[in-house]
Amino acid sequence: MEPQGEIEMATPRERPPFRADHIGSLLRPSILRQAHRDHAAGKISSADFLHILDDCIRGIVRLQETLGLKVVTDGEFRRVSYWGRFVDRTEGFEIRPASFKFRDDSGHEVEFTAPYAARKICRSQPLALDEFVFLRDNTQAVPKITLPAPSTMHFYRCKDFADKSAYNDVETFFDDVVALFRAELKELADAGCRYVQLDEVAIAMLCDPAIRATVEREGQDPFELVDLYVDAINRSVAGLPDDMSIGVHICRGNFKGNYLSEGGYDSVAEILFNTSDVSHFLLEYDTPRAGDFKPLRFVPKNIGIVLGLVSSKTPLLESEDSLRRRIGEAAQIIDLSQLAISPQCGFASTVAGNPVSETDQAKKLKLCVDVARKVWG
Repeated sequence: MEPQGEIEMATPRERPPFRADHIGSLLRPSILRQAHRDHAAGKISSADFLHILDDCIRGIVRLQETLGLKVVTDGEFRRVSYWGRFVDRTEGFEIRPASFKFRDDSGHEVEFTAPYAARKICRSQPLALDEFVFLRDNTQAVPKITLPAPSTMHFYRCKDFADKSAYNDVETFFDDVVALFRAELKELADAGCRYVQLDEVAIAMLCDPAIRATVEREGQDPFELVDLYVDAINRSVAGLPDDMSIGVHICRGNFKGNYLSEGGYDSVAEILFNTSDVSHFLLEYDTPRAGDFKPLRFVPKNIGIVLGLVSSKTPLLESEDSLRRRIGEAAQIIDLSQLAISPQCGFASTVAGNPVSETDQAKKLKLCVDVARKVWG
């Protein structure tokens, strides 16, 4: 179909998700990567490191504003990984090897790590509040804070997620996890935060038949886990202000261009889209690994969908025509007014970043803005 003319124009959004969004993590500039190394080696003081870090965040915020984005993040520059700071600041967690591996299209595998509750967990300090306050005070755009979804604290090690002396059952564990999120989200809301994104990897992984088989061999029911994780999100966001937007990014993993899983949304779509108490979903749709748009038929009319059509894993720049054509294809399943566009994931879920340059990153973010303007006005 033609990318223009066969889909009715929809109005711009005045609250998240905006027509052009992005997932949050951005490439750390070379000066910041060097500062991390120098600080770790004791070559610069903590004060000097913080000065460099703050300057780099101001710079990445200005870049997003200059590109025309209505929503900005701090690039997750204060984090080593998307969930690392959350775990470091929560008492009771330690880091252990994960039960799964990243891989690429050639079959090469990379091991990674996961949270493990060695003792009872509790929140003794804010997890992302300082990130928000600095971002809020340094932008005129809408500041977005990203947090790992509750499932992050559970799924990566299958059943061995906690010491039995601390948590003998999953229900008690998630009661404490939800308490962490509720406290953090309330403080963010009180500070003026109105856009939080939860990065949900486990549910995306459970779309993969091979991973579901692994989970079943461990004695777990994959679909009961989906129910558990959606419930944890709903309990975590309950009671937030009505004007606070909660987006859930369904992510297949992102580490130096590698991924964790594949498979379309078909097996989880109905329960995910119809029982999650959130405003929108940010869905990966950059490769055939994500399946087709048919699962979007389950999305309620009041839920937004951000189509992650632009790849953050490769420097190859997508064409405007191909992106507009794919938006048109999705609009045959779900109303165009519910749709938006973004990269499929962040550009640097860890400090190492993906195999793209800062120039590539800027071009891809600008592409999302340009396509959004041409499709939605």
